[in-house]
Amino acid sequence: MSDDERRGRAAASVHRTGGRPDDLRAADDQPCAPPRRADAERNRTRILAAAEQLFARQDPRTVTMDRIAKAAGVGRATLYRSFPDPSSVAVALLDEHERTLQGRLIHGPPPLGPGAPAGERLAAFYLAMLDLLEQHLPLALGAETGPARFRTGAYGFWRVHVRTLLVDHGIQDPDALVDIALSPLSPELFQFQRHGLGLSTARLGRSLADFARQLLRSGE
Repeated sequence: MSDDERRGRAAASVHRTGGRPDDLRAADDQPCAPPRRADAERNRTRILAAAEQLFARQDPRTVTMDRIAKAAGVGRATLYRSFPDPSSVAVALLDEHERTLQGRLIHGPPPLGPGAPAGERLAAFYLAMLDLLEQHLPLALGAETGPARFRTGAYGFWRVHVRTLLVDHGIQDPDALVDIALSPLSPELFQFQRHGLGLSTARLGRSLADFARQLLRSGE
């Protein structure tokens, strides 16, 4: 099975904390979760809606389970039955947006999807990730900051994708380089550059696209 096929099968299940690139497994290899009761589904919807507003209004790292429960109008026990911590709530909210991008990486047209040189695909990936961060930075900060970022299933997916590009280009030691290539996409770094330094996404995108093409020069 090719790397692209493995990523395609893993896309449905990578959005779990604790995921590692070497243990991503296909959704159809996992037992199906039992359907939620109607009241549980309503509570989950209320929790996610309330949490998204909290993440957008304040520093996502200061959002607590108590604040989420109060904003959603549910008891703490109800909240903890669905989510163990604020980060897992942010992961659930970010999940849909990241899944959409993953589908485009696997099945979309080039240069983001298959069919373009590795350098062009990496440049397109950087631009797509900058767009995702621009639109959903509070959720990314709540879900993927600090060491926890490296344990998310989504990071595992991005890591597999970029490592595949490095391998396709003939990089000798892709495992040593892949996390360096992903480091410019840290939500905390993006926050500092966009809101601390005031750099535009267009400016960041041009620089990262140039970096990608220099790192993986087409035809070399």
